[in-house]
Amino acid sequence: MESAKSSRVKLVVSGIIPLVLLGIMIFYLFGPGSELLNFGIPLPQITLEKIEFVDSEIHVTVRNTGPIEVSIAQADVNDRVQPAAIEPDRHLARFEAAKVRIPYSWNEAEPYEIGLTVHDGTRFSSSVTAAAPAMKPSLELVSYFAIIGTYVGIIPVLIGLLWFPFIAKMSRAKYTFFLAITVGLLIFLGIDAIEEGVEISAQRLAGAFNGQLLIATVTICSFVALYYISERLVSRVSAASKSVAIALMVAIGIGLHNLGEGLAIGAAIGLGEVALSTFLIVGFTIHNTTEGLAIAAPMARQKPMIAKLAAMGLIAGAPAIFGAWIGGFEYSPVASIIFLSVGAGAIFQVVAVILNWIRRDGSLLSAPIVAGIAIGMIIMYITSIII
Repeated sequence: MESAKSSRVKLVVSGIIPLVLLGIMIFYLFGPGSELLNFGIPLPQITLEKIEFVDSEIHVTVRNTGPIEVSIAQADVNDRVQPAAIEPDRHLARFEAAKVRIPYSWNEAEPYEIGLTVHDGTRFSSSVTAAAPAMKPSLELVSYFAIIGTYVGIIPVLIGLLWFPFIAKMSRAKYTFFLAITVGLLIFLGIDAIEEGVEISAQRLAGAFNGQLLIATVTICSFVALYYISERLVSRVSAASKSVAIALMVAIGIGLHNLGEGLAIGAAIGLGEVALSTFLIVGFTIHNTTEGLAIAAPMARQKPMIAKLAAMGLIAGAPAIFGAWIGGFEYSPVASIIFLSVGAGAIFQVVAVILNWIRRDGSLLSAPIVAGIAIGMIIMYITSIII
């Protein structure tokens, strides 16, 4: 007994010693060793994260993303210096954010360039293509975004689910072909989510946040976590219910993707970067209808279950509404990237599950499987052009 206790103590000590030494080294580097290591001139860096146009004012959310503290010295609009109030104050520690309020009579739909100059004279700027009033939560706007989310999320997915009877009557070989089409659809959605995340990272996220590494980290972590959950879920259900479990995972994966898509739409509207039109909504509807096919295909060998299909359609489509609310009212580039990356990881996890499902009946390298995956991606690409 005494020997076992002594062994546990030694184990704990051996785990703590490296942490203690690491702490001592960090303390030294920030303390006595800092004079030796600090070489060269560190440059300031700030990021204009958000620009809002309110009544006779322009509000700029700015964050210090550089290695040193900075002070906001002045603000300008279209290269003309303007008075500004800074909340809580003009001094920003690293990663600290502040709101710059600039009194300015702006005109809707006109372009503006907002500049902020820091204490050493370095100017940072961001452009807005078309000024639009900042959106504040109201019953009218909440309802508006709910309608948009329904148009681009719920309705197209439910329409796509109507392919269920068509797929259910197919032969085994044709059914496998449609499962492969589903894989192609999902692969495209996953790549599309990553592409949107990379675009947001390049346009709105400071380099200090390592946007591309954030995308990779969140995507892989969500893939691993959801794959584990999926395997546990599928292994606990009967053989007859496995296809339903897989369809549920497909719906969840598409739902996470549509959350990110709705967030992007809401943000684009709120930031004045896109004007909605019937043509744009029709494009989203056509594009997202194929998502219903992806949910219906795994369940096509089950008896028609209207209630379950409808529930899965809501799981996949309704998150577009919540995403539109978040993006329109409380946009954050970091949150956008995280949501899109989680959606990508979920989509790729579903792809792995369906491929395992297909592999039970034969090789993944058969002509119908390869053709189905290619056709699925081509369908998504063609419909994406319309958006």
